[in-house]
Amino acid sequence: MIELYLFLIFMLVAAIIATEIKDLLAAVISLGAVGFSVAIMFILVQAPDLAIVQIVVEVLTIVIFVAVILKTTHIDETIAEKFSGTQVLATVLYAVFAILFFIAMVRAMNDIPPFGQATMRVAGQYIRLGLPRAGGANLVADVILDFRALDTLGEATVLFTSVIGVVALMRKIGRRQK
Repeated sequence: MIELYLFLIFMLVAAIIATEIKDLLAAVISLGAVGFSVAIMFILVQAPDLAIVQIVVEVLTIVIFVAVILKTTHIDETIAEKFSGTQVLATVLYAVFAILFFIAMVRAMNDIPPFGQATMRVAGQYIRLGLPRAGGANLVADVILDFRALDTLGEATVLFTSVIGVVALMRKIGRRQK
């Protein structure tokens, strides 16, 4: 349980660095650290399917961000010059948001059952009811396609949406105007 808190602290620090750092490439790396920390937290709470989706989406978004940054590096100096007067307000807002987020995460993590307790109860039900209800010989496929079909559909939707976003951003020819 302590490792979840450590990853939460790491995520908050990386998120603050991503919002405060001037170098866009370093900000993307910090955002990647946040996303991969979320994936590791999913693994720690025994949700490997969500971790896989998180990793795929994170890799795709990092590649897109890096490609955009490499194409438009001259933009970041003009944006920094325009908004340099509001840095104090932004820093205060980031700090307030980080504190509120940390409080919400601590409360949410206090509601998590002890390690393995809820998982074994659910897994026992899947094992006991897998063959009679689903009728398949492969228990893993039965769980994915019968008991957790909507979860699998949601993950497929996230992946499909990510692919559509990548295709939309990476296409060479824009929409033709009439």
